Amino acid sequence: MSTTQATPDKYTQVREDIIKAFPNEEYDDGSFAPVVLRLAWHASGTYDKGSKDGGSDGATMRHKSEAEDPANAGLNHARTFLEPIKAKHEWISYADLWTLAGCVAIESMGGPHIEWTGGRRDKPSESDCPPVGRLPDAALGKDHVLDVFVSRMGFTVQETVALIGAHTVGRCHADRSGFDGPWTYNPTRFSNQFYKLLLNITWVEKKWDGPKQFVDEDEGEIMMLPTDMALLEEPFRQYVELYAKDQQKFFDDFSAAFLKLVELGVSKRGKL
Repeated sequence: MSTTQATPDKYTQVREDIIKAFPNEEYDDGSFAPVVLRLAWHASGTYDKGSKDGGSDGATMRHKSEAEDPANAGLNHARTFLEPIKAKHEWISYADLWTLAGCVAIESMGGPHIEWTGGRRDKPSESDCPPVGRLPDAALGKDHVLDVFVSRMGFTVQETVALIGAHTVGRCHADRSGFDGPWTYNPTRFSNQFYKLLLNITWVEKKWDGPKQFVDEDEGEIMMLPTDMALLEEPFRQYVELYAKDQQKFFDDFSAAFLKLVELGVSKRGKL
């Protein structure tokens, strides 16, 4: 059975197997859900609206050049995590599995339901990979965020702020991205805490040998990246304030923006 021939019930079985597999006390904060969400995000965030290539259709991170992009460091853990599920459900494409798993991860952590649909196909060769360097560089600032999200991928400023709100879960690792620490106090719970902390905590530059990042002034337990701090500037700040006040608005907008992200460059082949 191919992905395009799969029935809704087949996808339900895949969803259930993904959810069952997420908990793991030996990995990070006890769950693979945050890193699987990051896999779906990074597999999709290479899209270029000008050249109309990149994006989730193709699962090109299976190939060396994209897998070894420094921006994707550590995502081998997410890809390996999903291999037993792919082996059990051979009919599903990697492109569909990765994006579906990201949507399931969001909902399993208490976030909104994403109206995901299947139909992506896997591209066979290294030549199908988008150019390295398209993913956001967390060390940069406002202009870079606008260039990547608005100019290249085609999101609005509000959608950009909503998508970066995915930093409400997960953590950075010094041996992967170079940055270190979680963004929030509950890195496996999807909420609007990222925006609340960004606005209400006093952030100071971390004193260490690593790349520039910010930590809370009191304990240094949580962190923000330069691209996160850029959201305190215009034209982003009004949406940070909106989402900090209204979690349901954040959930509604994130759900729509994330669906748009995982469908960038995907040829519609029917909803299931």
